[in-house]
Amino acid sequence: MRGLLAVLLAVSLVGCSAAAAGLNSYQSPDGRYAFLYPTGWTRVQVSGGPQVVFHDLINSDETLSLVVSEVNPDNDLSDLGSAVAVGERLRRQVIAPEGSGRAAELLQAEERQEGGRTFYDLEYAVHLQDRDRHELATVVVDRGRLYTFAASTNEIRWSKVNDLFHQVVTSFTLLV
Repeated sequence: MRGLLAVLLAVSLVGCSAAAAGLNSYQSPDGRYAFLYPTGWTRVQVSGGPQVVFHDLINSDETLSLVVSEVNPDNDLSDLGSAVAVGERLRRQVIAPEGSGRAAELLQAEERQEGGRTFYDLEYAVHLQDRDRHELATVVVDRGRLYTFAASTNEIRWSKVNDLFHQVVTSFTLLV
C-alpha cells in the first residue's frame, strides 16, 4: 500500500509540474512587443523566415514563432476582414498553401480586445503527410505591421500543452 501511495504521489507531482511549467518573458530589442514562452525553450535563429522562433529543447517539434508582415498603415485588423476571414486567408496562404503537401482546417476563430487593440485568436488542425499537428495563433495590426504569433505541436502532445499554449499565445502584447 505504501509503495502504491508513493507511485501515485510521484505521478501527481510530475503532472502538476508539467501543468504549472514556468514561463519566461521576451521583449523585442526595439521595445515594440513582448510575450511569454515556456521555461526550457530556446530561441533559434532562422534566416529568411519568422522574426522570432523558439522551440522546446526536449520536444523540438514544438515551436513558437512570430512573423511580422507589412500592411497598409491606414488599415486596422477589421479592415483585413473578420476573425474567420483572416483565419481562412492565413490557412490558405501561409499554413497550407496549394502545392505544399499540407492541409489545414480552421477550428476556431475569435476576436479579443486587449489594451485597446483587436486581436484574432485562431486554432488550426494541420495535416502533414507523415503526422498531424495543432496550431494556435493570434494576429494583431499596429502601425502598418501585421503580427502573427503562433505556437505549434504534434497532435499527440496537444492535450498536454493545450492550456499552456493558450496562455503563451494570448500573452503577446504590443508595448508602444
